[in-house]
Parts: sequence; structure tokens; C-alpha cells
Amino acid sequence: MQKLSTALGDYPHVRAVLDNTAAVPGHRVEEVQVRPVIGAYRRMIRDLEYDVCELAPVSYLMARQAGVALTAIPVFLNRRFHHGDVQCGPHSGIRVPRDLEGRRVGVRAYSVSTGVWARGVLTEEYGVDIDKITWVVDDDDHVEGRVPSNVERVTDGRSLGELLRAGEIDAAFTGNAGTGRAGAPRSGWTATPEPQPADGGAPYPLFPEADILASDHYLRTGVYPLHSVIALRSDLVARDPSLPTALYAAFTEAKRQHLAEDPDWTELPRFARQADQTGGDPVPYGVAANEPSLAALVRYSRDQGLLDADFSDDTRALFADGDYPDA
Repeated sequence: MQKLSTALGDYPHVRAVLDNTAAVPGHRVEEVQVRPVIGAYRRMIRDLEYDVCELAPVSYLMARQAGVALTAIPVFLNRRFHHGDVQCGPHSGIRVPRDLEGRRVGVRAYSVSTGVWARGVLTEEYGVDIDKITWVVDDDDHVEGRVPSNVERVTDGRSLGELLRAGEIDAAFTGNAGTGRAGAPRSGWTATPEPQPADGGAPYPLFPEADILASDHYLRTGVYPLHSVIALRSDLVARDPSLPTALYAAFTEAKRQHLAEDPDWTELPRFARQADQTGGDPVPYGVAANEPSLAALVRYSRDQGLLDADFSDDTRALFADGDYPDA
């Protein structure tokens, strides 16, 4: 049996892959726990440390363009909408999206997927000129060398939450993409409380009715933001071209087993809410089922300077040759 060292996030719909209940013929999956799994992304992209690894989709696209020996299968373990991810400082005076122009907005790294998705929506839906925003970051990109000139790095060790509390940035992303953590993702990296300014004021959302807007955007566009993709080392595929198909089948079987036990996604209530928003599967796999989202991700990444202008629109070419029925 060929060992497959595998680093994935803690999702119920992958457990059967990790315990080999959903088998990959001829292979034995050996889990490598990295918490948060974001800490594995850089290690996979820069050092090819694992055989199989969950990656941020934007980082995967950038790694492919940079010639990193990785390929992927169309398994997207995590999804979320982003209208609710931008919070404004209590005294910023920001009321509508275009008020962000001329301001300083915090995001963990410029290429973080949340930022790419949200900037795409701000540009295409609300006419925001993201080049007129100073993007303040406190971590490195997994693939370096593509940030535009309007990105500013925090150099004094303070977190984005601290900067928002001090009024030194006008807005920021929440959670792991911004103020919900401090420092670079590493072992033991933990969430931190969202900032509460010293004067008692609290940040407020750019979009108070974020869920309604997200549902409307999805129904109009079919875009359901991807937040992870399964990547594997290209040399493994060269040695065994059947591996991508076998891996895809194992992930779809693991998802089927989970749904048989928990059809209402009680272990992941966010996915249950997203199922209501999309009117269907909260984590669809396959290329065809995700074509609008994949096309938008490439377009947003290209428009934001993270991919070359001639990066192909052929979304099927993003993945290893294989058989990937929608699942």
C-alpha cells in the first residue's frame, strides 16, 4: 500500500477519507494534523510537505501559475459567503461600499481568499475602485511577489484588531481573514476576540443585511465562493494517473457517508444555513456544478493582479485529468 500523507481541515465530511473507510485503492491515507489547517497551506506550496493537502483556492491558482508541482481535484470542502465579512470602525463614517475608497482596510494577506471574493463583489456589484483603498496586511501571502503598490505591511507587531481599536484603520475583515486572529497561522494559532474599541464603540457591518444580499447575489450569478480545494503533488499523478479519480471517488464517498448519518448538517450549522441560502448542497463537488464559482475566482484573481492577464479561462484545465462526476 502506498502511503498518502494528508493534511485536511476538521470537517465531518472528510472523516471517512482520513480513517480509510472511504478507501483510495492501493493507498493508505495517513492523516497529518495541522491546526489551523491554514498553517499547512504555505508548507505545501513552498515545500511540497504532504502528498495531499487542502489549500486555499486562490493560493492554488497562484502556485500553478508560479510552476509549483501541484495539481488538484475538484473537491471543495469549505464554502462561505462574504457580504458579512467587512466591519467598519465605529467612528469611520463609512455608510456605503464606495465610502471605502481612500480608506485603510485590514486583511490578513492580500491574496487571502476572503479578501479576493469580497473585493470582487465590491467591484462588480457596487462599483468600488479597490485601487483607491490602502490594504493593510499583517501576514505574508503563501505565494509572494504579486501584491499591488496599495498594500501596506504592519511592521510594529500589532494585530489588525489592535489597529481597528486604535482607529488607525477604517475597516477590516473579520475572523481568520482579519481581526479574529493575531499573527501568522501556525501550530497553536487560535482565534482572538473581535475588537471592541476602548471608548466603548463597536465595529459595525458594512452590509447589515448580509445574508439577504448574499442569497440574492447567489441566485443572480450562481457564484458560491470556494474556500478550499484538494491539491496533490504532481509527481504522484505522473506515477499513477488514476490517483486523481480514485481520490475524488473517496472524497465523494466520505461525503455520502456523512450525509447518511447527518443529512441536516447538524455538526456544521453554518452549512445548514448555506444549504437554505443555495437551495441545495452546501458543498457541491465537480467542475460543472461549480463552473460559475470557478470562473469568478479566476476573473477576480486576474483582475486583482494575483494572476497574469493571460491566465486561461478554461476551468477544467485547473484540475488533473480524471473522472469527476458532480457529487
